[in-house]
Parts: sequence; structure tokens; C-alpha cells
Amino acid sequence: MMTEVGSFEAFYEEAHPRVRAALTVIVGDADAAADATDEAFARAYLHWHRVAAMEAPQAWVMKVGLNVARRRGRRRAMERTLLRRIPTPAVLPAQAGEVWLLVADLPPRQRTAIVLRYVADLTEAQIAAAMGVTRGTVSATLAAAKSRLASALADPNEEES
Repeated sequence: MMTEVGSFEAFYEEAHPRVRAALTVIVGDADAAADATDEAFARAYLHWHRVAAMEAPQAWVMKVGLNVARRRGRRRAMERTLLRRIPTPAVLPAQAGEVWLLVADLPPRQRTAIVLRYVADLTEAQIAAAMGVTRGTVSATLAAAKSRLASALADPNEEES
């Protein structure tokens, strides 16, 4: 019996670009994000009967993708630290602009919440499920991130290095 989500192929076609874009901004590395996205969708495919029945399959895929990216990131912690020191910005999705360079400077939890909300277009409840936190934590995290971004955008004396 088909669920509301429908076939895996339709789900993949709709959700894949958002998940990949979100992970690209969160991870800051398009190749690592693509690998994590592919791994997450492969796992979703293997367990599609269970995933399709979930209330928010995209949030589940996002959570798996985040976990894959984090696990691989921990293995390459030194490499990522060195790459962040390079002044060239990471490859960002097409809809990203200069503000995403400021997002990259946010603490990881704030950056993740902002990206899941505005790139992956997830609701606060879906973000909470993907991040493994409460909806209240997501709301507070988004508010703190927006405040921090507003401060950064409003400071005319900030110099670029």
C-alpha cells in the first residue's frame, strides 16, 4: 500500500536537491555533502517501506545525512580546520548569496538550524527531528542565529580580512 509520500523515485526527485543544498551549506564542502546525501538516500531506499510511513521522511533523511557528515567530519577534523582557514568560500548552492558567508561563521547548531529552515525548507518540528532536539530548542536557536546575523549585517564598520 502506498503512503502519502508515494514512490521512492518521486520522493528522491523532490527531496534530494534540498537535502544536498542544506548539507552543502552545513558541511561547507560540496563533495562531502554529496557523499552524505547519497548515503542518506541509499539508506532510505533500503528501508523505504519504513521511511515512507514516517510523518516526515525528509527530516529522517536529513538526520541520517547530518550524522554521516558529522561522523566523516570527525575523522577529518584537522583537514576541515585547515580548510576553514583558506579565505576562498566553500561552494554554495545557487540560491545562496553573500549572507551565507556570514552563516558559515555561525556556531554549528545555529548554522545547521538556519540552513535546515531556509535552504531545506523544513518546519521547526522537522528541524527538531533532524537535529535530535526539542522544537523549543530549534526556535531559540533560530532566534539567536537571526539576531547574530542581524548584528553582523548591521555593522558598517566591520572590515574584511
